[in-house]
Amino acid sequence: MRQSHDSKYVPALGFHWLTPCYDAVVGATTRERRFKHALIRQAKIEAGQQVLDLACGTGTLAIWLKQACPGAQVVGVDGDSAVLARAGRKAQRAAVALQFDEAMAYALPYPPACFDRVLSSLFFHHLSWADKQRTAEEAFRVLRPGGQLHVADWGKAGNGAMRGLFLAIQLLDGFGNTQDNVAGRLIELFENAGFVEVSQRQSFSTLFGTLALYSARKPD
Repeated sequence: MRQSHDSKYVPALGFHWLTPCYDAVVGATTRERRFKHALIRQAKIEAGQQVLDLACGTGTLAIWLKQACPGAQVVGVDGDSAVLARAGRKAQRAAVALQFDEAMAYALPYPPACFDRVLSSLFFHHLSWADKQRTAEEAFRVLRPGGQLHVADWGKAGNGAMRGLFLAIQLLDGFGNTQDNVAGRLIELFENAGFVEVSQRQSFSTLFGTLALYSARKPD
């Protein structure tokens, strides 16, 4: 799900006709299983907790979340009805009970303080800085005091080779919005939204550059 400050919507991979290819592309180029399971372990989700997969796309992370902790209630939200339909079919095949809602990440249809965890994967780099701010503020709003945000996204390049590889992502998704990621500004973003204990926890080298895992907490 990609969104911009003027609310113009652009689907994953840039075009609706590429949506069926999304899972295969992400799986082949980003070490998806490894970094998403690392994100799930990092979140330390417990039975009874309410978990939001922000910009859930085709539902892979939400499904793995539910499988890792069947006692948690997992909700996926995305602004693209086509990917949500695919997510619903995937969840049925995986025999997991998930709720999927259609909404923009910077205008979530949930009351304040209703989630224990918000997770997001490969989403923030699609947004302008203004929409990154709005989305981070929404994540803060819907988290309960003491709740945690866990994000996996492109980060500051680990070396020159990783920086060069990331140019492919910038050509596809835009230099303006992706520059915030490669400049390491997501920590600043989450701190400005009110989160504390913001840190980059680990990173992964991929075919398209350095993926970073972040965590943050809403104050009690």
